[in-house]
Amino acid sequence: MEQINILNQSSAILLTLCLSLVFAILGVFYSKKYQGLSNYLVANRSIGTFSLTTSLISSALGAWILFGPASAATWGGIGAVIGYALGTAFPLFILIYLGQKFRKLYPKAKTLIEVIRLRFGQKLFKLILFLSIFYMSIFLIAEVTAVSILINYISEVDLWITALIIIVGSLIYTLYGGLRASIFTDNIQFIVFGLLLLFGFKYLVSFNFNEFNFAFININKPNLLSVNYLPNFTAGLTFFIAVAATNLFHQGNWQRIYAAKNNKVLKKSLVISFIVIVPIVFMMGFSGLIAVSQNSNVTPDLAFFSLLFKEQSHILSIVIIALAIALTVSSIDTLINAISSLIIVDANRIIKFKGDYLKLSKFIIILLGIITLFVASKGLSILYLFLLADLLCCAAVLTIFYSFYAKSLNEKNAYISIGIGLFAGLLFFPSPDFSKSILIGVIFSIDTFPSFLSQSLLFTSFLVATFLPIVTWKIK
Repeated sequence: MEQINILNQSSAILLTLCLSLVFAILGVFYSKKYQGLSNYLVANRSIGTFSLTTSLISSALGAWILFGPASAATWGGIGAVIGYALGTAFPLFILIYLGQKFRKLYPKAKTLIEVIRLRFGQKLFKLILFLSIFYMSIFLIAEVTAVSILINYISEVDLWITALIIIVGSLIYTLYGGLRASIFTDNIQFIVFGLLLLFGFKYLVSFNFNEFNFAFININKPNLLSVNYLPNFTAGLTFFIAVAATNLFHQGNWQRIYAAKNNKVLKKSLVISFIVIVPIVFMMGFSGLIAVSQNSNVTPDLAFFSLLFKEQSHILSIVIIALAIALTVSSIDTLINAISSLIIVDANRIIKFKGDYLKLSKFIIILLGIITLFVASKGLSILYLFLLADLLCCAAVLTIFYSFYAKSLNEKNAYISIGIGLFAGLLFFPSPDFSKSILIGVIFSIDTFPSFLSQSLLFTSFLVATFLPIVTWKIK
């Protein structure tokens, strides 16, 4: 694993521990006066514009923005940058309408899965419940892994130490205060990472002033901006479809939909969040274009940091660690509370448990935290599993949300359409080395198919999984 060792281990550990403790103490202290199941799940449906906006933004922007957009840009060009930015924010735009509709149709609901059960029934409900918990669990592991790798990169701190501190700190206040504590700490984390991100970009642009522009990219890597460069289209559409679909199923977003004080607050918060998120993710991706234009051999996952740490600075290292922790914790508390809410509200229809489901959910979340610690400590790349989780969401997204407008679409048709989309998507889904798929390279020779397909397996799998279900909607 690549390292630059700017900051000593003890300083990095102390900084991580202090920040995690601050968030934990603040979350517990604030939520003491807001107890009860309604506060735990939907903050008593009383959240105003500022708190809802900052929470939506904080929850959407995890540590992944320091790695993912820049990494994708190094091979996917400007298309990947735009796709990532719009895919991250687009669900918020859709939720302006869907959120208000669901609040009206299902005013007492607390989760998207609960709404799906009311619309369809038990069979489809179980499938989407599994899909949601699986995806968010992968997301949780990804966030902890990302921040652990970053701190190891800067200071050589063992991965398990960072993972343990982050997980324990987040669990303390989230399991105690629920959504109310999560939103409160999101407000603080938003201010923290907002200031730190501005500092980081100011430093980045000033340090690379003559190179941080489209002209520099066009001279050194013109293909990344060219309309003739295929990945500009395939990567852009892939990331847009995958990220948008999964975020529409993100229970953290739906909790905040139902936590809003009223529809006016909801609409204003979603619009502002959309406007803020797009340029942030775009700029992170743009840094990847600059990095690969400077150095063709740059490690994709470290593209952003290759620009920042040209001049090794202790102050900058502290800022980046603080930024990463704020980003990570704001996403982790959302994911923990979201998974917990699904267990409390929805899993009781599957798990026959005679005790307190709130206590059961906390036990399961602690168990998930242990699993997350174990996986994150290995420093494994979970991109492939993340993409698989994205594929599950893509196969279901159009069918599920279209069904709330087409009453003729019944549970059987919905189940069949999702199954067909997932099956077809898996046939094209690439192997871990992205060289072949079950259909292209295993069942049939790669030479049987046009080169476009064999070179765009990931794009094809997402396209097929997302749109093929449409043809089954009218089947009797």
